[in-house]
Amino acid sequence: MKWIKRSYVSLILLIMYAPVAVLMVFSFNDSKLPIWKGFTLDWYSKVFSDTGIKQAILYTLIVALVSSLIATVIGTLAAMGIHRMTGWQKRLAINVTYIPMLSPDIVIGISLMMLFNVLHIPFGLPSLIISHITFSIPYVIFAVMPKLKQMNYNLYEAALDLGASPWYAFKKVILPEIMPGVLAGTFIAFTLSIDDFVVSFFNKGAGVDTLPIKIYSMARKGVNPTINAVSTLMFATIIIVLVVSNLKANQKVKEAKMQ
Repeated sequence: MKWIKRSYVSLILLIMYAPVAVLMVFSFNDSKLPIWKGFTLDWYSKVFSDTGIKQAILYTLIVALVSSLIATVIGTLAAMGIHRMTGWQKRLAINVTYIPMLSPDIVIGISLMMLFNVLHIPFGLPSLIISHITFSIPYVIFAVMPKLKQMNYNLYEAALDLGASPWYAFKKVILPEIMPGVLAGTFIAFTLSIDDFVVSFFNKGAGVDTLPIKIYSMARKGVNPTINAVSTLMFATIIIVLVVSNLKANQKVKEAKMQ
């Protein structure tokens, strides 16, 4: 029966990643047509020589870094607040937090666009960062909350009884305990920000294009192997981020067990 399970899992992975594998292979193809003619790195050199793509990469990294860091701070504090709630208030807060995660991206994008219009907030880099923070916060909250449940809160109260200030007790007692969840939430928010298209499309300003939006505009003009190279770089970046986050989380777990 083991071979059946392994075959089934292999088939699912093949279906999921076969299109990505084809895209990555043809990013090294020495032809604009989807016919293999030889190996080349020309499309990657064009990626880094294209001013528009470089600017899109810069905007993507700025938005992803800033939004993920701010969302991590807000989400961690919100998770701590929700964790300390009890009864119907806690259930209500958790259910409300789920709503942005379950809502379609187009609903979030249009609602944020309308909000910015009502508040007369100009569309540009700030509106883009705010929108990314908004949809990233719930993921950070639900990444941190399991670690808060595992933590012994009596340690924090003991630190206060021994004379530690609330900030010092948080920094030395709570933060090390929940750090794996905080890092996981940060990397999830960073990955979601890099990958987002719909919310960014509705809330960006003129000339502020993220990489997914740039790829979309390039794809509308026809088949361009540069798109394959850009998409491959995005996929590789996300994989690296996920691997690093998992390694960090596993290292923290091992260190906790050794202590």
